[in-house]
Amino acid sequence: MRATADEAQEYWRDQLAAWAIPERITAAVADSPWRLPIGTFARRAQRQIAAASGFSYEKAAAALDPPGSVLDVGAGAGAASLPLAASTTELTAVDTSEAMLAELTGLAQPLGLRVHTVIGAWPEVAEAVPVADVVVCHHVFYNVPDLTAFALALHGHARRRVVVELTARHPMSALNPLWKVMHDLERPEGPTAEDAANVLRSRGLRPNAQAWRRLASPEYPSFAELLAATRQRLCLPSERDDELTEALLELGVDPERPYDLPAPDDRVVTLWWDVQPRPLSTQDT
Repeated sequence: MRATADEAQEYWRDQLAAWAIPERITAAVADSPWRLPIGTFARRAQRQIAAASGFSYEKAAAALDPPGSVLDVGAGAGAASLPLAASTTELTAVDTSEAMLAELTGLAQPLGLRVHTVIGAWPEVAEAVPVADVVVCHHVFYNVPDLTAFALALHGHARRRVVVELTARHPMSALNPLWKVMHDLERPEGPTAEDAANVLRSRGLRPNAQAWRRLASPEYPSFAELLAATRQRLCLPSERDDELTEALLELGVDPERPYDLPAPDDRVVTLWWDVQPRPLSTQDT
């Protein structure tokens, strides 16, 4: 039997809540395990600007004919939106990090793209954000407990199309073997992209879904940087670098080509839908 809207949302929220890290582990380190270095996001954006690719890019680009405005929610350094610059009349970028938005603005300048930035969390800042022809949102859903309000606000800000990209499974599940080795801690597996799609469908949205694999590219210029980022994600002190190095090598990480985790061959899912003429509400089922 199909889950009700409330059931789909509650399942999503509960699955995300299971990812909470025990306080005994987080209290031992100063850095947040949930924040990646800005350089990682910048390199992803630069690669996409240089050679735009991927199903998400294709679906967004197709909706920008004729050219139109773009809203990038959870924009990071602009990997989702800056590759669309040639067909973008104006870009609005929303992110909680001022430093990320500064990086995006710098990358946009050589493209001749006019950018308006909004610092804050979506959908709390949605009322201050203009409607756009195309809304893009890449790799943000797994950070959003209230996916209903988040997605409906995306929908409400699009004239033509919404394009969402996320990994098929929770991106941090690739680190589960390391959590077991380094902390003897079992980690959850869900939620999944299909669970996200179920929340959207339960609220009256009609997302199309396409699973695909992104061309593998090393995420870090050196193994040392990958090691540092993984250490931060696992809430480890630098004194355990030797153990972590051994564990990474056992997982198959190549020090000469330091791919990020999750592994580069993990599936990516694009969810996209064209805007319906009627408005949706949180009461739609």
